[in-house]
Amino acid sequence: MLAVNYTNLRDNMKKYMDKVSNDYETMIVTRKDNKNIVMLSEESYNNMMENIYVIGNKDNYDWLMESKEQLENGLASMRNTIEVDDNE
Repeated sequence: MLAVNYTNLRDNMKKYMDKVSNDYETMIVTRKDNKNIVMLSEESYNNMMENIYVIGNKDNYDWLMESKEQLENGLASMRNTIEVDDNE
């Protein structure tokens, strides 16, 4: 996680935005009176919101944990898939 003060961010906005976007960094922008801001890429934000949604639903969470336990206990299996041409 990066931390930068507001003045430095303003003077180097492109550099920091590229770092957040390209390197999936989370950045804290420090401000007076500890009113800090967190900057993250849209992709990271969307991923975080999806995780919150999945884990926030008890049925989804339970299903996910059951699947994880099955995988850890060697109960997963591999299957070959076939590709279907939509034009057929």
